[in-house]
Amino acid sequence: MHHDLLIRRATLLDGTGADPRIADVAIKGDRIVAVGDLAGHEASEVVQAEGLVLTPGFIDVHTHDDTNVVRTPEMLPKLSQGVTTVVVGNCGISASPVTLRGSEVPDPMNLLGDAEDFAYPSFAAYADAVATACPAVNVAALVGHTSLRSLVMDDFERPARDDEIAAMRLALEQALAEGAIGMSTGLAYRNARQAPNAEVGALVRAVSEAGGIYTTHLRDEFAGQAEAMDEAFATAAEARAPLVISHLKCAGAGNWGQAPRALAQLTDAASRQRVHCDCYPYTAGSSTLDLGQVTDEIDITITWSKPHPEQARRPLADIAADWGLSLMDAARRLQPAGAVYHNMSEDDMRQVLAHPLTMVGSDGLPNDPHPHPRLWGAFPRVLAHYSRDLALMPPAEAVRKMTGLSAATFGLEDRGVIRPGAFADLVLLDLERLEDSATYDQPKTPASGILRVLVNGTTAYANGQASGQRSGRMLRRSVRLAATPL
Repeated sequence: MHHDLLIRRATLLDGTGADPRIADVAIKGDRIVAVGDLAGHEASEVVQAEGLVLTPGFIDVHTHDDTNVVRTPEMLPKLSQGVTTVVVGNCGISASPVTLRGSEVPDPMNLLGDAEDFAYPSFAAYADAVATACPAVNVAALVGHTSLRSLVMDDFERPARDDEIAAMRLALEQALAEGAIGMSTGLAYRNARQAPNAEVGALVRAVSEAGGIYTTHLRDEFAGQAEAMDEAFATAAEARAPLVISHLKCAGAGNWGQAPRALAQLTDAASRQRVHCDCYPYTAGSSTLDLGQVTDEIDITITWSKPHPEQARRPLADIAADWGLSLMDAARRLQPAGAVYHNMSEDDMRQVLAHPLTMVGSDGLPNDPHPHPRLWGAFPRVLAHYSRDLALMPPAEAVRKMTGLSAATFGLEDRGVIRPGAFADLVLLDLERLEDSATYDQPKTPASGILRVLVNGTTAYANGQASGQRSGRMLRRSVRLAATPL
């Protein structure tokens, strides 16, 4: 039997959590066609992979790559770390459906780009733009609640009126019909904070009716986290929608040590409804500069500032001292701006990362001129640092959290596993050499040890560089997700 590509004697971590095994993998077109001892098989290209590890392509379930998959379709920060699929539209912000009312982009939608980047009044227009750009990675898209608000509301500092909720729901239903996989909220952010459960719940019911998924950046990740988690569980349960809590963390020095409580809440809810979370393997977060997070209890580094670009890459405390201002007044003068917040404990983060309901998401900010290192390093960091070096979890479990669990949770058919019939999204890596190289000082640094990345059967990355062959696809919702536990 003749194939396009035959990978021989790789150590398979197949995305299911099963123990590693040595096998051959045959690829024809965009699919895996055979797995096992393929001694009699031939191929146009044969790769001898003895001593190397073969995994499914990593699925980054939490990204803000919405406009980047169109503007920078090479997607090197993701491809170079083995990511073959990105889920965009997280934290309540998405590139579509959006029609801006002026030249100002509401915070935190400005994380996705400038006014000219919001060129997609419908989800179909966005999906067409992705298909035309032909990015190097696959794209699955959520619709952001804050983006829906921007579509119909002229004032974010209040709950939506009934007519506005109806208009948002209509736009959401259209996007879901056009292939969006669900909706996200970012209830902690200023422009969504005033949305009560009546507003959010009406939209999540539309998601449920379409068989989609609801993801949420909780209303409070700090001292009020327990109540915010209960709110999310109740909203999803009432609407009968599956839920993902975005970047579950115990943020703020006063909240450290709360991971056991948060994970107990998650586990308890999972006994009744379908809930998961995602996590990035770092103890610092990154977003726009939020006055609500400004405190002297943690280190805060400014990554960009529109009025004061010269202050980028400096600690907020140093800027405030130079200006003779309080931290809060300095932060106000810097806005709009971006920041890295060192607001988590390592022990809490490890507990969340290791939990069986947790997937991996980078939450990288590709439009930040000095991004958090998670943009380039999140996935190798899980597998190399936390699994291989610290034995926080077996490599097979680390890979499951980055592939099979993610595909099943988000309804990405035939992705995230190595088996006949699955799409040939694959990563060949040297586990001994694998290393996340990105740091806070030098964040735009590709990982080492990623030898080859295939997307839909095509080699997209090899020998430390993109191949130029871009074969990513827009992954429209094709399965109905249930709200009950798997």
